[in-house]
This record gives sequence, structure tokens and C-alpha cells, in this order.
Amino acid sequence: MQSRTPSGAEPGPTREEPDPGLSAELASVVSGARRRAVRDGDRQIDTAHLLHSLLEADPEVRAVFESGAQAVRVLGYLVQRSIGYGLQWQGTVEDSGAVPMVTPARETGWSPAARTAMDVARERAELRGEPRALGMDLLAGLVADPECRAVEVLARARVDVPALLRRIEAGCRQYASEGGHGPGYVGGHGYTGSTGSGV
Repeated sequence: MQSRTPSGAEPGPTREEPDPGLSAELASVVSGARRRAVRDGDRQIDTAHLLHSLLEADPEVRAVFESGAQAVRVLGYLVQRSIGYGLQWQGTVEDSGAVPMVTPARETGWSPAARTAMDVARERAELRGEPRALGMDLLAGLVADPECRAVEVLARARVDVPALLRRIEAGCRQYASEGGHGPGYVGGHGYTGSTGSGV
């Protein structure tokens, strides 16, 4: 699977003020993704950085996968970024072409696809009537773009992305029905409901 990434961005993600539209946990995930991009010498924070940080920091995101082994397999691919397949991404800008690029990526330190995923996460929280987006909102934003780097990693790890999205939405519905005060999102190996397809 080839990543559609044009070249031409200024190196080094820029530092940004904390986003009031993110929960403390998700803000920590974003900070982790920013540190990883800088450490790896990548030009921008992209969707793979965000997925990596989400899986490491958010147990609810790990639980929405089909099994713990599947989540570990995805992390294994992400860890190999700087020495494996991810080398093809160095020096390029992640732009899946799924959405028009409004703000020049070099001004934000974010790839267009990553910025869109963050916008989707905030919009999902707003639709629920909540002031801050959570990790599961960002995961939904990442898998919504079928050509982003995060989805490329998931495909390499043999994750059924449509099934993953169904589990995310099932967990979100239960979370919303409990008024956001339950034990958290559920899904994957933590999901006890039925979708009629075994996921």
C-alpha cells in the first residue's frame, strides 16, 4: 500500500498552546505525538504519530481492538517506523487527498490528514454536547480517512478497519447512553454487545 505524500514542508513540528477542546488525556496524547515526531526527525505530526501515542496512552483505545494481541501487533509496526516501512515517509508531507488543505501544513506543524482527524475528534465531542474530545473521538477521526498513514499501519497489521469503526461507534453509543459517566467506552475484546457480525 503506497502512501500518497507530496514533498515540501518545513522540518520540525511547531509548538502550540494546549487546546481547550481536548480532554487532559487527549492533550497528553497530542504532546506525546509531538515529542515522537521531533525525536524521529519527522517534518510534521502525522496520523501514525497520533495512533502510536493513542495506543500507548489510552487503555480504552487498546480495548476497542479485536484482541490485545491485535493492538500489540499494531504497536509493533508503529515502533518500527524509523527502521522499517516508515522510512518511505521521511521528508514527505502526509496528505491523503481526502480533504482540501486549507491551512498550509508548514504553518501548523501538523500534516493535513492529522489536522483533519483532530477536527473530526472535536466535532464528535460537540455533537455529544461535551466540551472536550476524548481518545476514542480521535481514533474515529483517524480511521475515517481510508488513505491516511494510520489506516495504512492498521491494514499492514491485518486490522479490519470497517469492523474497528463499528466497534468504536458501538462503544460511543453506550458511553453516550450512560451520560458519559459509565466505566468508559467499550469495544473489541471489552465489548459484550452484539452487532450481528461477531464484532
